[in-house]
Amino acid sequence: MADGTDAGGSELKAVFGPVPSRRLGRSLGIDPIPSKTCNWNCVYCQLGRTGRLVTERREWVPEGLILGQLREALDRHGPGEIDWVTFVGSGEPTLHSGLGRMIRAVKGMTAIPVAVITDGSLLFRPELREELLAADAVLPSLDAGNEDLYRKINRPHGSLDFARHVEGLVAFRREYRGRYWLEVMLLDGVNDDEESLRDLAACVRRIRPDAVHLDIPSRPPAEPWVRPATEEGLMRASAILGGLATVVHPVEGTFDLGGYEDVLDAVVGIITRHPMRQDQLERSLARWSAGEVREALEKLRADGRATVVERLGARFWSAAGARYGRPAAARGRRQRRGSAAERNGGER
Repeated sequence: MADGTDAGGSELKAVFGPVPSRRLGRSLGIDPIPSKTCNWNCVYCQLGRTGRLVTERREWVPEGLILGQLREALDRHGPGEIDWVTFVGSGEPTLHSGLGRMIRAVKGMTAIPVAVITDGSLLFRPELREELLAADAVLPSLDAGNEDLYRKINRPHGSLDFARHVEGLVAFRREYRGRYWLEVMLLDGVNDDEESLRDLAACVRRIRPDAVHLDIPSRPPAEPWVRPATEEGLMRASAILGGLATVVHPVEGTFDLGGYEDVLDAVVGIITRHPMRQDQLERSLARWSAGEVREALEKLRADGRATVVERLGARFWSAAGARYGRPAAARGRRQRRGSAAERNGGER
């Protein structure tokens, strides 16, 4: 997929949306990284477990392809239809070696502000900090206030550590004059207790962001044991993190699919970056008939281009190849079936 194609061999659009964003209104997304290429393997990631855990920066998707698709998307939309152009997607966007050049190119194309959503783990590198200075907003992650929780939640590449993560966030604050919004994903029973939150608050005081956005998982997490923080946990976090903290509730809305002519491509284009509940997916595909949508979903599942994930009490459609941990009960059933097959001479 480094050449900009999907698992089925067709071109995968690097520019998607606009999509409804919790923080950025109608956000036109730029995805410069093939799924799922990242330097973290977060337990809560909506795209499942990381398949390519790397820290190498390179031109994963050609810059020319990305910028060409962006120009087409901007031409399709009138004033007020896009609030932000956002580098985000199916991996860690700062792993693209041309990120700085692309940010400057976008700024040359449009007056729409540019945001970068990143895990922030490479901000200890001075050259990356320099590249991001041109963005209007940078939204890095900080889910833990100590090394142990950092490794439990974010499961980083072996070359990364918590101290450098925080130092990079602090260093970027000294240099950056745009909007600096720190994102915290709160997980029930993991990082929403008082001790964990006080450790986190100590880091936030060092980093001095303009705001702290408290998020909870609203799509299928990579690991089945992950649960969103409760209302009590959110209130505790708001109190301990202070006036900078704001709870960012999940948003509902449809995805702009104006760039797609084929319903199959439209579905893949959505679920590659945003696994979606079936009802929300059907609303976003309203330009096609209900029969066409059902037929497309059945076809994508049959030919292996999409998968269904049951999480958080709902049915989600996700991209083919996305890897999610199995619930313990399902693993147990599978093991019991295997044992029975062994007793019966290997027949299943």
